[in-house]
Amino acid sequence: MRDLSSPAMQGGGAMKKWGFIAMHAVVAAAFIFLLQRFGLNAPLESSLLWALTFGICAAGLAYKQSNR
Repeated sequence: MRDLSSPAMQGGGAMKKWGFIAMHAVVAAAFIFLLQRFGLNAPLESSLLWALTFGICAAGLAYKQSNR
């Protein structure tokens, strides 16, 4: 079967890829922030630090998965 994608159409795929990575990072960061802050009653600074850490890790994992 031949490939029907043209070079002009491939730009949209890159935008979807980065949008997926950003969404994955934001959802993971929001989840861990809410869990830490309200579920475990952690201080704000600790919750933000964990949210940042998990967001970066989630973005890295989504990036690796999108390049498969």
